[in-house]
Amino acid sequence: MTRRPLAFAAMLLGGMLVAGCGQASAEGRHDPPSSTYGPEIVHFGGVRDIRFGETREQLTKRGALDPKGQACGPAFAGLKAVDPVFADDRLVLVWVNPPQHTPEGVTVGTPVTKVRTLYSEIDDLKAPPNTYRYDGMLIAEGDRAYLFLHDGEKVQKTIIGYAEYAHRLFDDGFGSC
Repeated sequence: MTRRPLAFAAMLLGGMLVAGCGQASAEGRHDPPSSTYGPEIVHFGGVRDIRFGETREQLTKRGALDPKGQACGPAFAGLKAVDPVFADDRLVLVWVNPPQHTPEGVTVGTPVTKVRTLYSEIDDLKAPPNTYRYDGMLIAEGDRAYLFLHDGEKVQKTIIGYAEYAHRLFDDGFGSC
């Protein structure tokens, strides 16, 4: 008789753990409903129906990626102001140009002072001396980040995606195609 209540309690506890894990993983996905953001907003989840972590094949099959793209590689179909960066065949970063911007309105040309008022936790990254590289401001949330490269006055480059790759991109420099 004592096994039945114990088995029921174990089943109930297991169900609560599974439900809790599902909720935590959904929150960590950074995939807000598509109605949350407009078509010109790039956020920690991605842009429009394009999500960080998707493969080239997934994006190409859906028609979101033009595999021929540009001289530097594939490009998003119908989205000229956002350029993809892939690692291990997965979308890890995007380079963003106006009119695309973060939910807070930051894009190329935004004053650095405005960025500093919008984000409370900024990791300031200094470019190596005697280089032509920009300093950076890294705003991370979990495993995602905004990387704003700036000249001290205005944002010159906006990069959004996985924090690990944004940081690596800054540390390793920015090669061409």
